[in-house]
Amino acid sequence: MVHVYNCHPFASQHIVPTEQEPGLVCSGGGALFVVSAGGCKIEAYQMKEDQCPLICRFSTMGTVRSIRHSLTGDYLVTIEEKNNATYLRAYTNWRYQAVEKTRVGVRLLGHFLRGSSFRGAPKEQMEIIEIPLFEPPLCVACCPLTGDLLVGCSKSLVVFNLKKQTLSEQLDVLDFERVLILHLTDYSPSQVAFCGGYVALQTELEILVVKLQQMETRSLVADESSQLPADILAAADLVEDDMKKEPLSPHEPGDFFMFPKHLELLGDEAKDCGISVSLEWTGMDTEARNHMGVTYVLFRRFAPDFFQGCSVEETCLHSLQLHPMFTGNRDEGGDQRGREPSCMFCFFSLPNAGYMYSLKNTVELISTYQYPEKAHQAVFCDQFLYVITRNALQCFSVRCSAVAARVEDPYIDTTMKACPPFTMEVCGLRIQLFIGLKSLCHDGNHVVLLTAADVESKEESDRVARRAVESKEHKALTGIFLAVGIEPSSNPALESFLSRSFLSRKTSISSKPKDPNESGHGWNLYVINTVSTLQLYREMVEYSKRYEHSTPLSQNCIHLLSEAHLLLRAALLNPSSQDSEDRAQLQEAFQESCAQLGDCFSRLSKRDCHLALPYYKMSGLSVTEVIQRNMAMGSSSEVDYGSGFLFFLKHSLYEETMEELSEETANTVLDIFSKAEPGQLPHVVSSSFMMKASPACVLAHLEQLEAYGAPSVTVTLCKAAQALHLGDTQLYQQQMDRHAEMLQVYGFIEEPKLLLHGRGKAVVPTHLARHLHDTQDGLLVAAVVALHENSKVKLEEADLFFQELCKDTVENPSSPQLLVDFWEALLVASSQEVIIHELLFRLTSVYIDRITRRDRSGIHALKTADDLINSCSHYGLLFPWVSILTPVHFNITHDHQEDLQKLQSLLCGPTLDVSSILPLLEQLPDSDNAGLSIHVLCATKLRRHESSIERLLDRCPQAIMPYANHELQNEKLALWWQKLFPELCMRTRLSSGENSVLLAALKETLVVLAMELNPLEFLDLLPDDGTAHFFLPHLLECTQRKILT
Repeated sequence: MVHVYNCHPFASQHIVPTEQEPGLVCSGGGALFVVSAGGCKIEAYQMKEDQCPLICRFSTMGTVRSIRHSLTGDYLVTIEEKNNATYLRAYTNWRYQAVEKTRVGVRLLGHFLRGSSFRGAPKEQMEIIEIPLFEPPLCVACCPLTGDLLVGCSKSLVVFNLKKQTLSEQLDVLDFERVLILHLTDYSPSQVAFCGGYVALQTELEILVVKLQQMETRSLVADESSQLPADILAAADLVEDDMKKEPLSPHEPGDFFMFPKHLELLGDEAKDCGISVSLEWTGMDTEARNHMGVTYVLFRRFAPDFFQGCSVEETCLHSLQLHPMFTGNRDEGGDQRGREPSCMFCFFSLPNAGYMYSLKNTVELISTYQYPEKAHQAVFCDQFLYVITRNALQCFSVRCSAVAARVEDPYIDTTMKACPPFTMEVCGLRIQLFIGLKSLCHDGNHVVLLTAADVESKEESDRVARRAVESKEHKALTGIFLAVGIEPSSNPALESFLSRSFLSRKTSISSKPKDPNESGHGWNLYVINTVSTLQLYREMVEYSKRYEHSTPLSQNCIHLLSEAHLLLRAALLNPSSQDSEDRAQLQEAFQESCAQLGDCFSRLSKRDCHLALPYYKMSGLSVTEVIQRNMAMGSSSEVDYGSGFLFFLKHSLYEETMEELSEETANTVLDIFSKAEPGQLPHVVSSSFMMKASPACVLAHLEQLEAYGAPSVTVTLCKAAQALHLGDTQLYQQQMDRHAEMLQVYGFIEEPKLLLHGRGKAVVPTHLARHLHDTQDGLLVAAVVALHENSKVKLEEADLFFQELCKDTVENPSSPQLLVDFWEALLVASSQEVIIHELLFRLTSVYIDRITRRDRSGIHALKTADDLINSCSHYGLLFPWVSILTPVHFNITHDHQEDLQKLQSLLCGPTLDVSSILPLLEQLPDSDNAGLSIHVLCATKLRRHESSIERLLDRCPQAIMPYANHELQNEKLALWWQKLFPELCMRTRLSSGENSVLLAALKETLVVLAMELNPLEFLDLLPDDGTAHFFLPHLLECTQRKILT
């Protein structure tokens, strides 16, 4: 469906003062090129000036059959005919022909850049470059980005690179180099398009788009046929092509033609179209030859449609076009050479419909244009599609900017930004009547039309004559039947016979075509200036108000505003519009458009109402202004708030992306939600932007909510918070006493903003949170732990929250006790490995720091070491030998005793990775037993038992036997006789046996050795210093045990 409006995209028109009847026209670079009807003279006119003054005129070397202009290089390329031969020629530096009797140089392709015959001083002259080809050229196209040339022949396509050499500051010489030949199998294009490596081919009913690009080596190996000569490919594909073609039945008459069915192949599927394209590299760059490949992008085949008012002969494709679109960095201005376009579109048309495809990223059909009558030609640009029929110029909207916006900005189609979808139905903005339209071209803000009102085509003459003959014979036969008394209309079979007899006849009407001189000079060449984007935008907005006044929620109103929005987007995406003042006006209009779309979607009840949020965000309006706009749109008695408006308000409040509301606006928001969605009131009043709302008004709304519904913990907490704002401690305590602390934790989970506002580094505790810090810090810690475990707050945000709460205390600002309490409580509750390891590192760091500095402020922790050991698996029971090193009555303060026991318990637990805290141990000395216990625990967990044994024997031999009994087990059992026994023997000998602790440890060690070793092994361990009598009882016990076993 195509929406039709009556806007005015055309501003004014001028008649080009041509002296002779135009035959062909084209435009580019602000110039209009007119080929006379004879085809041997070209006139160039300046379209940017009034009355289109003549720039220059020059003669061609043959009759021009086709002409194209390239903006890059500013040259013309023509297909000319002379003496029954077809030539391809390029006209460069044609602007020098503005000077009378200027010289013209004629040379072959490559003659200048590769030869040395162009000698002497540079000459300002137009040059005609003869471009030789193996086959006669059928069609030609210029790449708008590079100026390269694509020539279509009957069996191949030839690519020429544009070369440029600067001879002086004001003189450049252009030339072309043939670099590539694309051989086609059984495919002869009638029209080609070339842009950014994309090649589009058109026959009567088929479209093929391929892309030339640098391919990976493995891709080339997989597609080796793309580099084979055409004759080899043709021979190899004979069988395959025969299989793909549907064979004709032997019973089918020979005068029937079987049309292929409709077919659309997108992306990789297009390679199955049955058309072979092989490359033959002819350029000088051999490296590019080895990596050049072809990728199939799109194939579309149409079958003649007999039900759209077009005959079989009229069903033919036309107006093939590739159109690039750039986004992103606009500092480069209009210089697009060498840049990769963000989007690439392909347009082609049938007489009754046009099709636009997007080719980059995902290949898909973007728009289909249904024409109200037969279209002769169409031209596609960033903002519009222009179509000419026999007597009308039609202007349609396009979806380029909708596609490009999504390529440029990944936030489109989120709650941040929005854009009308490219699948939105297109619209016809204007149908401007002209008489006898023949040709159409477009350049910038100009549309060029060629009309020939009095010239009647041979096709029209044949059709009129055929209808006259058929009508006469039908009447004659009908009269004969009536004369003999037969009524044809009463006999269905006879009436069918009469109609079929004329439909199946092949009537040959020969009519002599009129000589142009006999038909008169009813031709005109118009240059139509389009209006500015802002002017058309304002007209479309005014147009939309008609629908708004009649039907406020009309889809036509939204559709027209969306079209205006896309119009502005296209203008802003255009890199050539660099005027800062114009861009500022466009940006202002764009924000106004976003606000208007936001207003439309805010009033919707269900479908697309969520789009009000991103459009309002893009409009630059404050929340207060949005509220005022929506309040003004309703009636004075009762405002019906749309779902889109409520959606916007809720997200603005919840995402905390708005400004703080004034008391009046905040109270208005309360009234809105109290009427529309009262269940959202607890979340609304908890927002940081509602801080200026009247506490009494808030309490009144909450009381009303509670009266109509079941008691809610969240509502109770909101009332308690408002009581604090009023300074009513009695009411606060009354509300807090209504529910147990565990239920209050659930209430905080439902609405976290009761405790904290902001996100990221901007976390701020609420008044209620500060009061809980002073009165119920356990509830506060439990609530924040619950928020973290329910993904309502991140660990870093919780850290900032507690640091902000405790910043005025005398504690260490980086790790106040309440924050450490939170870490310990979270370690008990969390099951996330990453969080657990992070908390273990933080707690270990704090414990070590406190043990080292010993400057605690006397603030007690919420949980003791015993509490953590009993409730958390990450805290382990203290090893017996640790208790000997640092007994409970150890001579340090109670606070440090708790921190020491917590650190020892973590080291005794199963989770802490000791290697991660080794750098922290450097600040903890082992000069006392507290530090010694930590160092020995770490060394033991790192399996450094030998050094731990030595350290304990040196510093605390009383702990050696508990240590050995606990640690030297299983695979470490051998250390009893390999390390511990030799060390005890040596140290006992040095003390002359007077050290009772060492002597007792040695005896206990001998008991273990007697149990674990055989007599020979035991005997080998005995020292040879004459003290054997000391070991004999143990050797005897070992021998007796061996005999018994």
